[in-house]
Amino acid sequence: MWVFHQLNPLKDHINRKRAEGHTIGFVPTMGALHEGHVSLVRQSNAGHSISICSIFVNPTQFNETSDLQKYPRTEAQDVYLLEREKCKLVFLPSVEEVYPHGRNAGPDFQFGMLDRTMEGEFRPGHFKGVAQVVHRFLQMIEPDAIYMGQKDFQQVAIVRDMIRQANLPVSLVMCPTVREDSGLAMSSRNVRLSEDQRSRAALIYQLLQDVKNRASGADLQKLGQEAFQRLASEPGFRPEYVRICEGRSLAELSSMDESDFVVICAACWVGDVRLIDNLILKAPV
Repeated sequence: MWVFHQLNPLKDHINRKRAEGHTIGFVPTMGALHEGHVSLVRQSNAGHSISICSIFVNPTQFNETSDLQKYPRTEAQDVYLLEREKCKLVFLPSVEEVYPHGRNAGPDFQFGMLDRTMEGEFRPGHFKGVAQVVHRFLQMIEPDAIYMGQKDFQQVAIVRDMIRQANLPVSLVMCPTVREDSGLAMSSRNVRLSEDQRSRAALIYQLLQDVKNRASGADLQKLGQEAFQRLASEPGFRPEYVRICEGRSLAELSSMDESDFVVICAACWVGDVRLIDNLILKAPV
């Protein structure tokens, strides 16, 4: 496995491999890798002869400096996991390498409702940072496909729209959420939960499943409100939203009949750890 810290040697290597006929799958991460990230590498490996994984804790997508400082850094373990999974290249750039012209350089993407609802309400500016850094990596690496996890459903929607706006020649593949045995969505933040909190946090997924089981013919906004109140009644839980929305536009829905693509998304604090999750209630054929 090759590990690069600078762009020019990486691009030289990629260009040589492309000339040999290789295709490239790209997995962007902020490190602290877990089985969810590993599953993205596996899917990239299944579709391409070379997989590249980036590890970069992007400062422009953190609303609070304290969150950036608390974000776990486990570089040696991450590289070991990627080598075990036969990831061919790892890119570990500095902030200066990613943003050589400053952190505010680059296109000013406009996402309308996509970045104003749900996460956008509670983390203003977050998705501007996400779109900025993913656009920059796609420019640097020029992969054939980018692999992202369904757990960050709204982030996937943002990146898909950014790719459309920038007219980039890359496919976006959304991969299923990987879960712990309890149903809790795997996240780098889970390590900050106590054993009791980690067990109880599975309630989020249980409520999403309950909504899915009851969604047909129901008032979706009422179901979402009931799930929100159930989370709010749990000691130590502080939900921010539970929304049932259209899977492309993220517009809130009242009925399953309004779209062929319906998803429920939730964000909830468990103690001082913020968790997000989602479940597709209806998928387009």
